[in-house]
Amino acid sequence: MSRIAILCVDGSERSVAAVAEGLAVLDPSLEPLVVTVMDMPDRSLVTGGGFAGGAMTEEEFEASEQAIAVDAKEAVSSAAATLGLAGTATEVLVGHPGAAICQLAAERSAGAVVMGSRGRGGFKRAVLGSVSDHVVRNAPCPVVVTGWAEDSD
Repeated sequence: MSRIAILCVDGSERSVAAVAEGLAVLDPSLEPLVVTVMDMPDRSLVTGGGFAGGAMTEEEFEASEQAIAVDAKEAVSSAAATLGLAGTATEVLVGHPGAAICQLAAERSAGAVVMGSRGRGGFKRAVLGSVSDHVVRNAPCPVVVTGWAEDSD
């Protein structure tokens, strides 16, 4: 059984470019697995909380979940094709991105995780957290984190 390299994308061109850079340093014997993590809508949008009622019907919530799943599947398929890995295995994870990626890496005995970093500064990272920081600190395998030059926008 060959080991895998988990290639993490978020649907953005930047994440695919970052993974492409990281692929250059990986052991070519690792089988690529392109993944993304779905950000599910909060169930309290239906149930409400405190004195406030829900903002969505059950049907709207389910439609939102389905749309997110379709977008996530498209993100991994598109990323695989852009990376020249058409036909490669893809997977959509559900949950907190850092924890979901680390759990998959442990379950599948991954040989490496490759991901980009948004390049947040120390203050923003301390307040907002960082998926790449979480994965580097908690993954059971080597993690390749690549960045990119700042945009002028």
